[in-house]
Amino acid sequence: MSSDPGTTIAAGHGGDADIGSVAALIGERARARVLMALLDGRALPASVLAAEAGVAASTANEHLAQLVSAGLLTVHRQGRGRYFRLAGQPVAEALEALARISAPEPIRSLRQGTRAHALRRARTCYNHLAGRLGVAIMSAMLDQDLLAGGDGRYRPEEAFTDRLSAPGTDLAYRLTARGRETLSALGIDLATLSRSKPMIRYCVDWSEQRHHLAGPLGAALTRRMFDLDWIRRVNQRRAVVLTDAGRQGLSDTFGVPENWD
Repeated sequence: MSSDPGTTIAAGHGGDADIGSVAALIGERARARVLMALLDGRALPASVLAAEAGVAASTANEHLAQLVSAGLLTVHRQGRGRYFRLAGQPVAEALEALARISAPEPIRSLRQGTRAHALRRARTCYNHLAGRLGVAIMSAMLDQDLLAGGDGRYRPEEAFTDRLSAPGTDLAYRLTARGRETLSALGIDLATLSRSKPMIRYCVDWSEQRHHLAGPLGAALTRRMFDLDWIRRVNQRRAVVLTDAGRQGLSDTFGVPENWD
C-alpha cells in the first residue's frame, strides 16, 4: 500500500532548523554575555565568565552546562580548572550577525561606557581584528592598492550582493601584487594561506557597518600584529589596544593614518 508522498515523513530525516531553542539559549542575558566574552576565540575559565555575566559561580555553572549541552561551547580541563570556548566559527558568525541587528545596551556606569568605547575602538572578532581599527586597516589596504575588489563599504540596499551574514564572500576581495609583496615582507606565509579557499573574507563590522578583513588572511594578519607587539589584549577581554610601535608600523606598512581613531 503506497502512501501520499506529501504526507510521508522520511525516517532519519529531521524537519526545519530548530532556531527557537538556540535563540532562547542565546537570548538569556547572562548566557549572551558569556558567549560574547568568548567571541575572540579564546578559552576562559568559569570564574572569569561568571564575572563577565555578572552572576554567582553556581549560576554561571548552570548556564555553562546548558551552552555546552546545546553545542554552543566546548569545555576542557586543565589541572583543576575548566576552560570554555566557542564551539567553532559558525557560532561566532551567528553572534556577530546578531550583534549587527541588535540595539546597544544602555550605558549605566562609567566603567560600562569605557568598556563599550574600547570594544568599538579595537577588538578581536573570533580570530581577526574588528572595530574602528579593523575597518581602518582594510580601508587603508584598499586605498594603497594592496587589496582590490570592493571599497570596504556595506550597502544594505544591495543586500543581494553584500549580505549581512558574516564572514562575507559576496564581494571578491583579492590581494594585488603590491599587497602580496607587502604582506610577505611583514612575515605572513601567503603560500600556506593560499591553500585555503577563499583566503580572503570580510565581515560587516557590527559597530562600524563597514567591512573589516576576516578569513585566513585576516586571522594571519592579526596573529602577526600580536607577535610584533603592535596590538595587545586588555586584561582578559576582547578589547585590544594599539601600541606606539603598532601605530607606527600600521602607518609605514599599510598607510593607516596615525589619527585613524
